[in-house]
Amino acid sequence: MSLQGVFNTRVSEKIGLWETNVFVQGTGLILTFIILLIAGNGNFKAIKEVNKLYLLGGALGAIIIFSVMLGISKLGPTCSIATILVAQLLAAGVIDRFGMFGAEQLNFALSKFIGLGIMIVGIIVFKWKC
Repeated sequence: MSLQGVFNTRVSEKIGLWETNVFVQGTGLILTFIILLIAGNGNFKAIKEVNKLYLLGGALGAIIIFSVMLGISKLGPTCSIATILVAQLLAAGVIDRFGMFGAEQLNFALSKFIGLGIMIVGIIVFKWKC
């Protein structure tokens, strides 16, 4: 994710954020299609059985790529990726704690919140200008 984010950000500096997103999604589609032809063993017909909410994954991917490029251009790679990781861990913790989207419900102990707090303090210390 770090390499892709930095690479995409550098491309976006030349051609634009959404233009880069189209390029990234397009090249990803082409590569994925080639891999599908070689190694695919699923069944697209079964997509009718999928919860329609879960089909938003592709749209979320476009927003995520845009957000990562924007974050890296504003905060730099390290702070941006660290912030994304903390946000992802927090979101995953909420999903696990409440058993959302078909995930098994898990207890989210106080130690997990303390760990996230330490990570947030780490980001603040890292960005602190002495």
